[in-house]
Amino acid sequence: MTTAEKISIALPPEMVAIVRGAVATGEYASSSEVIRDALRDWTYKRSARQQGIAELRQLWQEAMYDKAPGVSADEVLDRLERKYQAIAEAAGTK
Repeated sequence: MTTAEKISIALPPEMVAIVRGAVATGEYASSSEVIRDALRDWTYKRSARQQGIAELRQLWQEAMYDKAPGVSADEVLDRLERKYQAIAEAAGTK
């Protein structure tokens, strides 16, 4: 079994009410379980965010070294105009 270290935290009254409410309804057995679950969720989201940033950096580096010709701004704008024109026509607004 993993050992646990006890710490003290300060929360605003609104958060304390949420934690106590989760325990009172039986969703969690203790305030500690609520906080542990919240920290697990935060850790997962933080890890996913960091992974996403790393992937974006990798894509950026690949794009910087890619010597293939890009698409002109005029072509991008033309594509967008055609796309949104089609959406407007499908919606019957034009």
